[in-house]
Amino acid sequence: MQELFAAFGIDWHLLIAQAVNFGIVLVALWYFLYKPVLAMLAKRQQVVAKGVEDAKLAEKMLASADDEALTRITSADAQAESIVSAARESATAEKVRLLKEAETRAAAVAKDAEARAIEVAARARRESEQEIARLAILAAEKVMRTKV
Repeated sequence: MQELFAAFGIDWHLLIAQAVNFGIVLVALWYFLYKPVLAMLAKRQQVVAKGVEDAKLAEKMLASADDEALTRITSADAQAESIVSAARESATAEKVRLLKEAETRAAAVAKDAEARAIEVAARARRESEQEIARLAILAAEKVMRTKV
């Protein structure tokens, strides 16, 4: 074997020393570089996996939030419709009440006006009767003066 090494010009002492050095460098690289890089990659893989899980959870939460929002909007629409309906009914009832009140007031005003008209007519009649009576007395007095 030495002859083969000598034929190619290889020093076996140097070859063993280089193999030992290669082994030391290999162990050092394994320990100081390869293991930390693998650990870092494992941590990154965990972070990415957690990010994917969080994204799925966020997607589910978003879907449930959308459903909840739709439910709330539907409920709010129903409540708004009931409030508007109640307000319309209340407005209609108030309108009817105000119309009845206005009709009652109008009837009272008409009755009062009629009573005043009757009173004015009665007063005018009494004043006319008094005036006629006074004129009749004056006429009778004049006739009596002319005859006497």
